[in-house]
Amino acid sequence: MAKSKSEKKADASKQRVVVRNRRASHDYDLIDEIDCGIVLVGSEVKSIRNGKITIDEAYGRLQNGELWLLNVDIAEYPQASFMNHERKRDRKLLVRKSQLRKFAENADQQGLTMIPLSVFFDRGLVKVKLAVGRGRKQHDKREKLKSKSDAREMRAAKQVRIS
Repeated sequence: MAKSKSEKKADASKQRVVVRNRRASHDYDLIDEIDCGIVLVGSEVKSIRNGKITIDEAYGRLQNGELWLLNVDIAEYPQASFMNHERKRDRKLLVRKSQLRKFAENADQQGLTMIPLSVFFDRGLVKVKLAVGRGRKQHDKREKLKSKSDAREMRAAKQVRIS
């Protein structure tokens, strides 16, 4: 059965998340987010499609007016033989200059870090969701967990009374 144009557009606009950095929201207070393209070679894209990417220790950096993603581990693609890539090389992120200017103002403030939140495919292209965040201290993390569990208990108690 053939798909209509609107169905094809809906399929094309779907984003398929490959990997998420779940610890980022726990370790940082996230302030601003931006979606970026990323410069990759063919074997890297194949490895990402297979889910062989780690962004747990990755971070972003502004160098010479360009945005770079450092410390991302993309496993080698076994079928690429001698045409394979370096696992932990620096990768350039693609953003518009106006977005970069706005985003970099936040990132240049003291104590702020650029953290990748997720890597996903959007219309066949690999994208990275990058966030600016302020690192949390250990006591802040405990406080947030405590407030979350308190809110969860209150919701559960409310549902029991309603039922």
